[in-house]
This record gives sequence, C-alpha cells and structure tokens, in this order.
Amino acid sequence: MRGGFGAAGGDPRGDAVGRGVDVLLGRSGTVSNDFKRVESHDCPMSACAAPAGSPCRTGKGKVAIQYHTARFRLVPQLAKTPSVPTPAVRKPGSMWTELPRPVSAGAEPAGHVRLGYARTSTARQSLDAQLDSLAEAGVTRIFSEKISTRATRRPESEATVKLAGEIRSSGVAVTLVVHEHKRLSRGIELAMLAEELKASDVGLEFLTGELKGSHDPSGIMFTVLAAMSGMEREYIRDRTLEGHESARKRGKTIGGAGVTDESMLSMALHLRKQEMSLRDIAKRLVITTGTKKGQHPSPATVMRMLREHDEHTTAMETAG
Repeated sequence: MRGGFGAAGGDPRGDAVGRGVDVLLGRSGTVSNDFKRVESHDCPMSACAAPAGSPCRTGKGKVAIQYHTARFRLVPQLAKTPSVPTPAVRKPGSMWTELPRPVSAGAEPAGHVRLGYARTSTARQSLDAQLDSLAEAGVTRIFSEKISTRATRRPESEATVKLAGEIRSSGVAVTLVVHEHKRLSRGIELAMLAEELKASDVGLEFLTGELKGSHDPSGIMFTVLAAMSGMEREYIRDRTLEGHESARKRGKTIGGAGVTDESMLSMALHLRKQEMSLRDIAKRLVITTGTKKGQHPSPATVMRMLREHDEHTTAMETAG
C-alpha cells in the first residue's frame, strides 16, 4: 500500500500515509478486535486485577504493553495465541486509569444520544453555521471551542469523547456528530481518535465534507481516507513556503510592495478589531523601510495587506 501512494508521483508524503496506516492497521490489513474480547474479562492476575473494560497494568501503575497471558487465554479464540499487544488507543506506557466497564454483549441499547462537537481555529470565526447544522441533525448536546487543531490538547474535544464513553457504558447508544471531519481532527490523529470511539462502541457521523456520513472506524477504507485527509494542510503550507522562497530568489517582496511587515500587520489587525476605518488605520501606521520610510501607507495598501492575511488564514482554516 505504501508503494501505491508514493510511486505515482514520487511524493514521500505518500509513504508517510502508508506508514501511518500501518500504525493503525495490523499486517493483515484489518483492525484487530482481540483487545476488546480480552477486555470483556477481568484480569485474574492478582498483581493486576484490571476490571473489564480496562487494559492490564504493570506493578508500577502503568498501562502494560501487552495483556497478561492468564487474561487473554480466557478468550477461547486466543487460547493458543502467544501474546496480545495493548493497542495504541489504550496508550501503553502511560499512567493506568480505570475505564468504564463495557456494555453486556448482545444487550439492546436503552435509548440513543447524539452528542455534537463544533470548532473553529480562531476567535474571530463564527461557530453559528456548525451549531445550526448540528441542531438540525437532532443533536441534543453540543460541545464547542475556538482552538487550532495544532494545539496539543483540545479540552472540549476530550470532554466530548469522555462523556460519550461514559454514556455508552451506561447502556445507551451514542453517536458523536460533527459538521465536517476537519472540525474534529485530520490525518492519523483523526483515525486514532476514531479508533478510541470504536473501542468505546461510540458511533461517528460527519454531516458534510469528504467523509460525509456514518463511519465504521475499524474499516480500512475509513483509516486510509482519514490518513490522506491530513495531507492537504501540508500541501498548502509547502506551496506557500515554496512560493515565498521563489519570490525572494527573484528579488521580489511579499505583500504591500515592500512597505508592509509583520509589525504593521499586527497593529492593523489590532486597530481593525476596534472597528476603525481603513483610512484611520492607515493614519496610525508608519512605513519603517525603503524609500517611503516614515510615511503612512495608503488605505489601499492596508486593505490589500489585510485581505491577503484573511485569504491566507481562510486557506489554512479550510485545510485545518
């Protein structure tokens, strides 16, 4: 599969997707559910005694890298298996915490809850369109936040996933609904998050975009599509950097014919937040380099600088 992604265009990022898929998929090409069978039992090892629904733990209170033999051999299909590794979704090596017990196999769900999640990357962007679409889709509770996907932690996203797992463990069916997959995550992070939901038996649905519809995160097709979705941001970033480098080599300046800079843009953005006109903003800015040093930029220059900034931000937001 890696050769298939990378060979056509010679793009090493295709290999990255392949490697990412390999992280999530076994060599057979399917996500193993062995760990769910194992975790349907309490661990009989007295030193572990992990309850059903939780991975095994070490003597130092960490998540074990594999399940104890006495535990996985309680599963008839795994009686002759030499070992069962702990999946990445359980974060082997991290501090162990007890997880909700699984719902009894075959039990009919006692109702159905649709939880929603909405996100924008910046405080200036509106959540209204996402909130409206989630409400129309019958979502009963919505978590939202304004934070970039590049942030290490997204508190509301984590809270949504946690609540979904807790509700499902109580016997109620749960579906996490998101306007578009880019609002939740992308690439390998999206596939891993989907696996976490799958491990908790939580459904996943996107209302629009490339991955529109309900998904089975354990399927290879979803994993590949999720991994490939992460490439768009990198392509946009690389094209932007390459364009800037090419312009610099030809002696061209970027943005505002050489009279604007990052400091001027920062001040202009600050003044725009105060709802000042372009003319008033221009009067408060000063050119610091070139033949026009000490003069004020024209309102047209300020408008172009802000427009280019907004277009770039929109492009990055669409990709992220």
